[in-house]
This record gives sequence, C-alpha cells and structure tokens, in this order.
Amino acid sequence: MKTAIQIEVRPTEIDVMGHVNNAKYLEYMEWSREDWYNRAGLPFDLLSEQNVGTVTVNININYRKEARLGQKLTISTEPIRKGRTSFVLKHEIVNERGELVADAEVISCTIDLIERKAVPLPDALAQCFA
Repeated sequence: MKTAIQIEVRPTEIDVMGHVNNAKYLEYMEWSREDWYNRAGLPFDLLSEQNVGTVTVNININYRKEARLGQKLTISTEPIRKGRTSFVLKHEIVNERGELVADAEVISCTIDLIERKAVPLPDALAQCFA
C-alpha cells in the first residue's frame, strides 16, 4: 500500500541558502512514515501492546531539487522489501509541478521494547509487503 501526505514549506524549515534545510526532508519522511503505519492499521499503540517497536537503522537519501518557502510538497511512502527483522520503506517527495525533490530508502528494524533487541516482524507488518 502506497500512501501520501501533503505539506506546505514553512519559514522555520528554510536555511540560510533560502531553501528547505536538508534535515527537514528526513522529518517530512518521518511524518509520512507515521501516516503509512496508521493507514496500514499499525499505529504505535498497537505495536507497543505486542511489545514491539520499530527503529530506523539506515537512511539513504537523494536530494534532487531544492524546495522553497510556500511550496506544496507531496511525500509518499510505500513498502519495498522485508527481511526477518527488518524492512525497507521508500519515500518520494514531489513538488507541485510533479518534479522529484528527494527520494530515500529507509531501513527499519523491529525490536522487543523491553530487551531492546531485534525480533521478527509481526505478521501484520510482514503482510504489508505481500
């Protein structure tokens, strides 16, 4: 399942170069990831009831085009692949003209919230990659 959110670039997200600061793209992707979990029926509360959390272990991001103040951006999230304890979500950020602003693959791992060690993906999460 692919999901998407829309945002408008705010003044606090702009750096001295007059465009969105590189770290903000990661934040946009995090917002989109949270939306994906919720729409997939996997809100944090549900996973934590199973003593499972997800942690980001790697982000490979490509900055393709600058985004500027007031632009409306669409951030999409979709599942790409899964392993036993890890999975990859792909993000794309597109501007109002349909131009790719940034894209990334984010690798996350499922952990036991008490032991803080990797555990196999819960079935509900694994099924999102079918």
